[in-house]
Amino acid sequence: MNAFVETAPSPSRAVIPSPLVMGYEVVIGFETHAQLSTQSKIFSRAPIAFGAEPNTQACAVDLALPGTLPVMNKGAVERAIEFGLAVGSHIAPRSVFARKNYFYPDLPKGYQISQFEIPVVQGGEIVFFLGENKMAVRLVRAHLEEDAGKSLHEDFVGQTGIDLNRAGTPLLEIVTEPDMRSSAEAVAYAKELHKIVTWIGICDGNMQEGSFRCDANVSVRKPGQPFGTRREIKNLNSFKFMQQAIDYEVRWQIEQLEDGHAIQQATVLFNPDTGETRAMRTKEDAADYRYFPDPDLPPLVIGEDWIAKVRLGMDDLPRKVAERYVREFGLTEYDASALTQSKAVMIYFQSVIYARAVPVSPKLAANWIMGELSRRLNAQDITIEQSPVKPVQLADLILSINAGTISNNAAKQVFDAIWNGEGEDVDALIDAKGLKQMNDTGELEKIVDDVLAANPKNVEEYKAGNGKALNALVGQIMKGSKGKANPQQVNDLLRKKLD
Repeated sequence: MNAFVETAPSPSRAVIPSPLVMGYEVVIGFETHAQLSTQSKIFSRAPIAFGAEPNTQACAVDLALPGTLPVMNKGAVERAIEFGLAVGSHIAPRSVFARKNYFYPDLPKGYQISQFEIPVVQGGEIVFFLGENKMAVRLVRAHLEEDAGKSLHEDFVGQTGIDLNRAGTPLLEIVTEPDMRSSAEAVAYAKELHKIVTWIGICDGNMQEGSFRCDANVSVRKPGQPFGTRREIKNLNSFKFMQQAIDYEVRWQIEQLEDGHAIQQATVLFNPDTGETRAMRTKEDAADYRYFPDPDLPPLVIGEDWIAKVRLGMDDLPRKVAERYVREFGLTEYDASALTQSKAVMIYFQSVIYARAVPVSPKLAANWIMGELSRRLNAQDITIEQSPVKPVQLADLILSINAGTISNNAAKQVFDAIWNGEGEDVDALIDAKGLKQMNDTGELEKIVDDVLAANPKNVEEYKAGNGKALNALVGQIMKGSKGKANPQQVNDLLRKKLD
């Protein structure tokens, strides 16, 4: 379903000049199919389970046997309401299901039950960060529909098999305005949408299994000109491939236009092996599908009491949690957004700052989670739930830094030791590795005096206004203390003696 209309930018959208590619502006809109997390299908009681034997999860309704009638799944409707509430949409009090007519072997009825003129979710926006720039993409709609089956080619020589296990699986198709202007912005939007649907639990977000499938509508134009002809890249199942596919498609369209060729509206597929897109078929418009209201399904009526009940059962949304972090902890919007990228990250962060009776600095906790911890997780491609460093251990590490027990560099050594399985107790590791900072003022003062006496040239240079000479003296003192001196104490004592 396409309903792209060029309208004024959203008030929350950052006014950032669009990046140009070879003098062209890129225009991108998204259609995303989120598989809803119900136990049964949208119009039947058949179960849903990925990887089941072909055609073992399709009942008479899914097979479109004569005399069968669809019955609406209440859970699918409630998940659509949850999404609408999460993104600030209007929930239609009355929406209608339609038949989308087309022929394909894996579509048993010869039509797909979807929504056309009156979708259940209307409007709304997705707010996210691109770097440190706050962006927003407007939504046109989100509508309920059933999935089709699957054609199998690889196991058949010269033939095609049909697996109808997916037929009737509930989908929420989420359609944006053409608000994105680069592949990086498109990926940031898709990641934020993925975060929202998994956060509120309406979709498991598994892209490899097809639970979260993105189609990117891509066109290019000269700045200020009307929209160009779009081509739709279908079924992008990873964020990496998404960016590669859009970048290739943009370059291809520009080359075509520069060579004097017109762009033909089409549906294309991305080949990760070649890094190229290729046309699959000419793109259909709404008229080609001959939509009309499904006579077997009455209008879907959603009262305010139902919406209120769904709202009452929802957890705080990521943007609300992020706003609270900014307000209560003094974090930046960017940091707060990063700490709410998933419920698991949020839980880890909150577990760190509330791990002990003594509160842990939220800013320091955020720095460690977004810095050292995130770097390690990415390097080993594991989730934060799998982190060898538990929240209480990170809390103890940060408290040890604040207490002056260890330096930041020593803390990283302790972090490494815990990560590598050398121990679990922070204090025990500090003692075992001899990392405790020197807090004996008398002992430190003797080292400072010895360094000053041994480096008269640096002392004179500092007194002559050379600030770098102080760094050289600090380095000598840290060396003399075997790295155990408190850097702040060293600086304070040095300045006191030199000034």
